[in-house]
Amino acid sequence: MNLAKLYLKDFWALFFPKLCHACGTPLLHQEYLICTSCIYQLPFTNYHLDHENKLVKQFWGKVNVKSASAYLFFSKEGKVQKLMHQLKYNNHPEIGIELGKMYGKVLKSTPKYQNLDAIIPVPLHPDKQRKRGYNQSEQFAIGLSESLGIPVINNILKRIKSSDSQIFMKRESRFLNMRSVFESRHKDSLPLSVLLVDDTITTGATLEACVIALENAGIQDIRIAGIAFAS
Repeated sequence: MNLAKLYLKDFWALFFPKLCHACGTPLLHQEYLICTSCIYQLPFTNYHLDHENKLVKQFWGKVNVKSASAYLFFSKEGKVQKLMHQLKYNNHPEIGIELGKMYGKVLKSTPKYQNLDAIIPVPLHPDKQRKRGYNQSEQFAIGLSESLGIPVINNILKRIKSSDSQIFMKRESRFLNMRSVFESRHKDSLPLSVLLVDDTITTGATLEACVIALENAGIQDIRIAGIAFAS
């Protein structure tokens, strides 16, 4: 960038500064979406280092997953909640892509997340995706794909109906609510091992239903990753 363009950019930033999506402070030149201070303060789970972490234990005895991890801990009124709100409701799909890139760099050196054939995002119902304009889990998958060098496949798992709100449901009720929401589309050539990804994971009921649908298609090696885990 030449000097004139740099001055123009600085002048423009005085009146229309780009703000950090986690704290709202103006971003510096080298910062993108999230300021450096917020990145250092993010509540990383480091679950990729613990193969018996709290998230993977949620699936024990329910569905067979090789590993499960999430990048960040989710807490109300915290930085992660603000990021997720911007991603899902304020038309900022680029946040999902950036977090996917960041987490992909972490998982790339983790044995449990190597030798994968494809990344599959949890699908939205077509009506909701048309209204939002994108699937936030797919944006996360795109970022992971860029760092991991693994393709995203979104035509195997399909959401066939909307589900009721699960905010006040207990875990069993959530699973019953989700069990008939997804179906798999059988393909001539299926990936042998997949990384199933979601945005925010709570009870894991949505992912359980997705795992069952993928197993019905014939995929047995399934691993899980999320942006955030609300433990």
